[in-house]
Amino acid sequence: MKQRYLNGMLIVLSGLVFFFSADSSEAKEKSEAKLRFAISFTEDKSKEPLDGRVLFMISTDDSREPRFQINDGANTQLIFGIDVDGLKPGDTAVIDASVFGYPVRSISEIPSGEYWIQALLHLYETFHRADGHTVKLPMDRGEGQHWNRAPGNIYSTPQKVLLDPQKDEVINITLDNTIPPIPEPKDSKYIKHIKIQSKLLTEFWGRPMHLGAVVLLPEGFDEHPEARYPLVINHGHFPYSFSGFREIPPDPDLTPTYSARFNLEGYNKIVQEHTYQFYKDWTGPDFPRVLVIKIQHANPYYDDSYAVNSENLGPYGDAITYELIPHIEKEFRGIGKGWARFLYGGSTGGWEALAVQVLYPEDYNGCWAACPDPIDFRAYTIVNIYDDENAYYVGSKWKRTPRPGRRDYLGKVSATLEEMNHRELVLGTKSRSGDQWDIWEAVYSPVGKDGYPKRIWDKMTGEIDHAVAEYWRENYDLRYIMQRDWKTLGPKLKGKVRIYCGDMDNYYLNNAVYLTEEFLESTTDPYYDGEVDYGDRAEHCWNGDHDRPNATSRLRYHQMFIPRIVERIEKSAPAGADLKSWRY
Repeated sequence: MKQRYLNGMLIVLSGLVFFFSADSSEAKEKSEAKLRFAISFTEDKSKEPLDGRVLFMISTDDSREPRFQINDGANTQLIFGIDVDGLKPGDTAVIDASVFGYPVRSISEIPSGEYWIQALLHLYETFHRADGHTVKLPMDRGEGQHWNRAPGNIYSTPQKVLLDPQKDEVINITLDNTIPPIPEPKDSKYIKHIKIQSKLLTEFWGRPMHLGAVVLLPEGFDEHPEARYPLVINHGHFPYSFSGFREIPPDPDLTPTYSARFNLEGYNKIVQEHTYQFYKDWTGPDFPRVLVIKIQHANPYYDDSYAVNSENLGPYGDAITYELIPHIEKEFRGIGKGWARFLYGGSTGGWEALAVQVLYPEDYNGCWAACPDPIDFRAYTIVNIYDDENAYYVGSKWKRTPRPGRRDYLGKVSATLEEMNHRELVLGTKSRSGDQWDIWEAVYSPVGKDGYPKRIWDKMTGEIDHAVAEYWRENYDLRYIMQRDWKTLGPKLKGKVRIYCGDMDNYYLNNAVYLTEEFLESTTDPYYDGEVDYGDRAEHCWNGDHDRPNATSRLRYHQMFIPRIVERIEKSAPAGADLKSWRY
């Protein structure tokens, strides 16, 4: 026994020697890698020092600019990033072997060869918030928080170069282009664009902050000035205008394009056909006459705010419900009562629809939440943030099994949680990537000492902070909140909650729906009296349509849900409610 123990210790020690040797060799190799990229801009781009995130892309694909080739899929190209504070004209930001990258962690690991390279500076603005914190963040500039096309960002012309990571060489890159402003969308007979300055958000952020909306007016709006309309909020990502509504027939000369997501040739033609069909349905004699809006609430962290109050984003929930919506109802003759307001959406919009209904239960009369972002954090996609120790790897004494992040309907995995989060970490530190995991963190987390969101887990290692998880549970875990408060909340939500999800959702969002359904179906005082439904082998974003594939059902949210909203009105409207002026 003693000899076996000694032999085992020798094996372990030799393994440790190898580990440290390998680690030391890797560090030595990186320190000896001499290739570096010096990125700068000239005074014609800015005479003032600039703050932001310098992003550097390397690509083997010449089909488009490298800045448009970074993603979670297998075809992603390489990206590296560093923060800059007060970078002056002519000064350089240096990308070398020590800079963290995705999916390759260091330029020292890149094989020698010819590559396309490009750099970009994602600009940050300084905010002096009402909570006393000063933070630097990328304000949205009308593009919906996309670093690679945000107006004002400066970037370099792509160039083809021969790279040798071990060569002692400096490659100079000048940011010689500026992304131009985005033109304002135009109104039409049916589509109107509005913007208001929010008093609540302006006070929080310490500078003027606005909310916008795209309003779809019903047929006969001008001809029926006596009509007062129910309001339908279609929650979702930043809308430039009212997508899904086409007032002219499909383009007969449109060149068909292939959709890899749906494996369909000519999907762009299918989209035009369905959006024109909605226009015909909307203006037809039998379609319900209601107001439909899409909200524009892009902010310094993401393309929308998740429509709730947040320590890091400010009181967006109150601003939308008590400032923006009353303004719209006043301007466009909305009924202006909770019984006549409804919510629907998918994915981000699905979470928002349910969250707003739960947190403002008497201000809205029903939600149709499709493929919602995690609504129970015991299934935060595939992580239980309360019980698991690490988000990226399954807990095990002997194994290190990575958690999947994205799959298809057959279960084929294309990205892990670690890869997805590391891409965001390259795009921005301190939850500033403008992407999915970071916005969940920005919305749900308390503010850290530095003024930025407290991490739910270490972005590099995946180690979960359970104190932050507890804050999430009490404030944003929708299933937990409903269960905790059902005695008083249940009567206000009865008949208002409907949830739909594919059972092969690409991001495992069905897991949280199962847990939420388990609670809802067990409620008895009162019974929730709603609906939870699943699509067989359906991916993201299934919305309850059992007759059509995802590719087309996702184009029919309005036709599906608005007639059901009218049914809800007829069933639940209070005595004396206006059920006639808008029924022409």
